[in-house]
Amino acid sequence: MTLKECYAALGGDYDEAMGRLRSEKLVQKFVLKFLNDGSYRLLCDSLASGDRDEAFRASHTIKGVCANLAFNALLESSEALTEALRDGKPPQPGEDELVARVKADYERTAQAIRAYQEGGAG
Repeated sequence: MTLKECYAALGGDYDEAMGRLRSEKLVQKFVLKFLNDGSYRLLCDSLASGDRDEAFRASHTIKGVCANLAFNALLESSEALTEALRDGKPPQPGEDELVARVKADYERTAQAIRAYQEGGAG
């Protein structure tokens, strides 16, 4: 799997990432580091414990990383969840679906990156 194919599999925009970072080697470096970022685990743990402020921070971090790397599917879902959690808002109708969408998009992203990695990247 090429890096461009990885981006297609995870619902991202390879050309946008290349335009931002200007080097496939640099894009690859940050794509592979994504799996080691603890923000997703923090998001899940914070949601489970009811710590909405920490969940907001974790979701916001995921959103920012995805914006920088042009991981558009996960960017869209994490952005929606970030807004639902902003300013300590109480749980809203439909929030469970937002969380489920973030989890599904994260898994899709992680699976694509692992497949890329197993194909010899990095």
